[in-house]
Amino acid sequence: MAMVAVNILGFLLSFSLFLSLASAGLYHYEWNVTEANYTRLCSTKTIITINGLFPGPTLFARRGDVVTVNVRNLAKYNITIHWHGLRQPRNPWSDGPEYITMCGIRPSYNFTYTLIFSEEEGTIWYHAHSDWSRATIHGAIVVYPPKGVLYPYPTPYKEYLVIISEWWKGDVMQVLEEGVASGGGFNESDAYMINGQPGDQYNCSKEHTTRFHVEPGKSYMLRVINAALAYGHFFAVANHNITLVGRDGAYVSNESVEYICITPGQGMDVLITADQTPGLYYVAAKPYNADTRLVFDNTTTTAIVEYTGYEGTNTTSTTPFPTLPAFSDSQAVMDFVKRQRSMVDANHSISVPLNVTKRLAFAFAINYLSCETCSNNPKLAASINNVSFQLPSTDILQAYYKNISGVYTPDFPPFTKVFNFTYTNFTNDDEFTTTGTKVVELEYNDTVELVMQGTSLNGEINHPLHLHGHSFFVMARDFGNFDPENDPKKFNLVDPPYENTVGVPAAGWVAVRFRAVNPGVWLMHCHLERHFSWGMIAVFITKNGPTNETSMLPPPPYMPPC
Repeated sequence: MAMVAVNILGFLLSFSLFLSLASAGLYHYEWNVTEANYTRLCSTKTIITINGLFPGPTLFARRGDVVTVNVRNLAKYNITIHWHGLRQPRNPWSDGPEYITMCGIRPSYNFTYTLIFSEEEGTIWYHAHSDWSRATIHGAIVVYPPKGVLYPYPTPYKEYLVIISEWWKGDVMQVLEEGVASGGGFNESDAYMINGQPGDQYNCSKEHTTRFHVEPGKSYMLRVINAALAYGHFFAVANHNITLVGRDGAYVSNESVEYICITPGQGMDVLITADQTPGLYYVAAKPYNADTRLVFDNTTTTAIVEYTGYEGTNTTSTTPFPTLPAFSDSQAVMDFVKRQRSMVDANHSISVPLNVTKRLAFAFAINYLSCETCSNNPKLAASINNVSFQLPSTDILQAYYKNISGVYTPDFPPFTKVFNFTYTNFTNDDEFTTTGTKVVELEYNDTVELVMQGTSLNGEINHPLHLHGHSFFVMARDFGNFDPENDPKKFNLVDPPYENTVGVPAAGWVAVRFRAVNPGVWLMHCHLERHFSWGMIAVFITKNGPTNETSMLPPPPYMPPC
């Protein structure tokens, strides 16, 4: 079977180029993790990259393909790569999170990941999943329909990637180390970026502002990814309506909107039509921060849509700029997400789980832990059901597969008590948490309903929760405390959106359902990097089914040692 190496250096995606590739479903990539110097915001620093590129190279595939990626670590830190949004059926060995399914690839060593594309179509992405390396190691995964199958909407004239990320002038690893040592918060970023460029609202950045060329009357797809570490973003194109057609590698019913709100970890496919007076129009992304008490990077990153005839021309004070919601507008976020539905038509069907066999409830909180060695004592922590997760020194997948004791315990707790989670006057006992490496065990073919409840402990925050190895149906969401008697009446049992990363509303809740038919060890965590570092983590172990086809694949010949 043919093996094709694809290396795309630009962000313009050529569908016709991909169509010309061999029809074989097996592809191979060679990636080197290397250091490279990049200049942003008037200064130069060394960052960790893939193949010297920031953002990293785009990985192309079709639904049903198998892709291998050989990652060679030529940098100074251990590294792992996670394929965010890829279900990886029966193959947790290549999922990537450090100390969950593998240990880090050491400097001068390599590891070959096997990526199994099953149900995904659309835009997903990859990123480092060790320390905070994903600040600069991330990139897009574009999954096209099977050969001969068209999009379920008019094929756009061209496609562009839009990757939202953050930039620190200092060393990101030092930001992590200093934050952990202090026990307090982490230094905020100095800029947001679109495709690795801050845009002309920042110093020393105007010349390299990202530009998207359009021709009047033609339609374009923007594949938008939020790779930021700290905040969701409102995103819009001045004077152009956006049609949302996909998210997290699944199609949604076409919805025309003025803006999108995209949390860290999510990917969205949107269409725009170049139907305005030819000229220049700003593209903008600004952070969403529900807790106005927090000090945060409240800057806005920009790009430019340039019509034919205006290539390379400069913006002026009259260049149209998008109107975006206020930084803390949680209602604007809720209005956006509540409108979304899965695409259901003659060619696209979904199977919403109706008969639940296992009900779970998770409460997410910012807490404290005692820390005698920290300059801030107590130190900040984060928890799910009052457990702040402690990463082990041996990965959990190996411990589960080889039956190694002492690495984790299968006693992840339910809600410890029932109270008003969105209340603001908590006691000291409420604010302190416990620690542990506790997992949730699922039987093969369990139908799981998971209610995720945000709390007001030490701030009302929108938590983007990502579940590895699965997508789930988002049944309903709202502000306040989940009411188990009345809120299930709001569940969408017909066409709920199908996602792998969902924002738990600030001081609110979201209910999801999924089928436990992917055996293995799977991480669930908040995609705000500071919350992950503080322990807002859960791990699911789905047991093998009764046959080889419903059991985990065997491990590859080599896994990086711990």
